[in-house]
Amino acid sequence: MRKGTKRKAREVGGKGKSKEEDTTTLEQTATTEEGTNKNEPAQIQSAAEQSESVQENHKEEPNKNDKAEPSKVVKRQAKRAKIAKHETETEYFPEKRNLEDLWQEVFPVGTEWDQIDMVYQYKWNFSNLEDAFEEGGELHGKKVYLFGCTEPQLVFFQGQSKVTCIPVVVAVVSPFPPSDKIGINSVQREAEEILPMKQMKMDWVPYIPLEKRESQVERLKSQIFILRCTQRRAGLKHLKLERVKKFEYCLPYFYQPFAEDEFEQSTIVQILFPTEPPVFCEFDWEFDEPEEMADKFIESEELSADKKDEFVEFVKEKVKEGKKSNREAREARKKAIQEMSEEAKAAFQSMKFYKFYPVTSPDAPDVSQVKSPFINRYYGKAHKVF
Repeated sequence: MRKGTKRKAREVGGKGKSKEEDTTTLEQTATTEEGTNKNEPAQIQSAAEQSESVQENHKEEPNKNDKAEPSKVVKRQAKRAKIAKHETETEYFPEKRNLEDLWQEVFPVGTEWDQIDMVYQYKWNFSNLEDAFEEGGELHGKKVYLFGCTEPQLVFFQGQSKVTCIPVVVAVVSPFPPSDKIGINSVQREAEEILPMKQMKMDWVPYIPLEKRESQVERLKSQIFILRCTQRRAGLKHLKLERVKKFEYCLPYFYQPFAEDEFEQSTIVQILFPTEPPVFCEFDWEFDEPEEMADKFIESEELSADKKDEFVEFVKEKVKEGKKSNREAREARKKAIQEMSEEAKAAFQSMKFYKFYPVTSPDAPDVSQVKSPFINRYYGKAHKVF
């Protein structure tokens, strides 16, 4: 390397430079070469560090088109293993029973709208209803129609007694719907109404068990039908008060042509005399006299004396309507039996009613002491109470 430098110096000196300049040039060149030789290890080390830095940068920012190096795969697998370990710490919930929500899907007919939420404030247990559909149960393999209702009762729970809306489910075993009508009646109403269910936005619809809700409904042959109401509570504010009250006075209607209706032979009529305030009473035309009843109301100052004759005529008119209603009911029953097919006759005669109350559980009040076989004025009493 130095020989090359001297040769270069001679060539430069040959071009007319002085000997001193040549000597100076040689000294500078030697000094430069010596400094270069001293710094060579530092430069080599710096280059090595830069090479390592570049390699580290390549590791941190790999090319998407390049294949991952083994070291990188190991690191990622370790990270995934750590995440997988964290995911195994999951919370498990008990599996839902196939008919667990059956009682909740049945509309509680006749319950006041502002009380419906109170029906579901407790975790009622209707496992007895679910068990009835299992093999060996009362409802297993049968076609069943279910409707709901509520019974306000004074019950004891968590150290206190209070009136509670107890949900009840009635099961009707029948090859066809027991009725397509709804009865509307209350002590506040002057007359009973029998309306088509659809007029009150109610209908029998198939119930789909939880395990079959992923299937196509039209392909299922359901044996369980429930009474459903499509009236939305949010839409009540757009309805007249009289229409809203009708829902609260609804009773599932049933007409049994082979059983004489106890009301067909009833001699009692409801009297709601329109005065201020109105006079309400029950009048039995076999034992009561309109004039005597009017005198009692006048004596108790519930009826003014100048309204006596009007009250007596009002009662007589209601008695006449009651007798006519009984006569028409008897005639209608006889006609229905005459026109009925043998298959329908057999179905009506074999029809059974079952009434289900919630079973005792720590999550809800105990209702075992308030059970009753009575369903309503149309259905009468249940064949069996659970």
